[in-house]
Amino acid sequence: MLFSIIRIFDRLLLRLLARLEVENLENLPTRGAYIAVANHMGRLDAALVYDVIKRRDIIIFVAEKYRRYALIRWIVRQLDAIWLDRYNADIAALREVLARLKKGWALAMAPEGTRSKTGTLLPGRPGASYLAAKSGVLVIPVGGIGTEDWRVKQNLRRLRRTEVLLRVGKPFTLPPLPVKDREAALAAYTDEIMCQIAALLPPEQRGAYADHPRLKELLSGQD
Repeated sequence: MLFSIIRIFDRLLLRLLARLEVENLENLPTRGAYIAVANHMGRLDAALVYDVIKRRDIIIFVAEKYRRYALIRWIVRQLDAIWLDRYNADIAALREVLARLKKGWALAMAPEGTRSKTGTLLPGRPGASYLAAKSGVLVIPVGGIGTEDWRVKQNLRRLRRTEVLLRVGKPFTLPPLPVKDREAALAAYTDEIMCQIAALLPPEQRGAYADHPRLKELLSGQD
């Protein structure tokens, strides 16, 4: 009941702040486990998860630094979100996510691990690639355009809604991690995830992956 109320409030807030367009929404399954990976530019991104993914069994991470706020702690409990220590290997959080993925939940996360202050892609961290390789579930890239905090605040001051575009890419999977050279494999898997996201973004947002050979392959395949 409380989850539904929070979701209704979330959608009302989004309608006030943004005019949302989603391309290829059909690429997000309505059931079964998957990991949706997206770029992260603003606080609006978390709200978009509960508007676009029309399921109850959604997993999101919330940074430990927000635990000190009573309201956020309450919301986290109602949403079954998972606290994450972004600066250390949070094994307990990863195990909980793997257990839920095994039960068919959907995970939404930003591989960059933090908001990009420039609006361009930051180097990805290995958490998403580890979870994808370990679970074997579908990985679905999402490119977000227009959610920067400064843009939303500027439009709010002008009593305008922000134009937001989400592009949902085609699902793919990652192979299991090899016994040897696991770090190299994780790095390659992370590059694959980030380049898949970059391919959904305009050139000026591709950041650390703008000149990556894999991105060029993906873009050439779109022609």
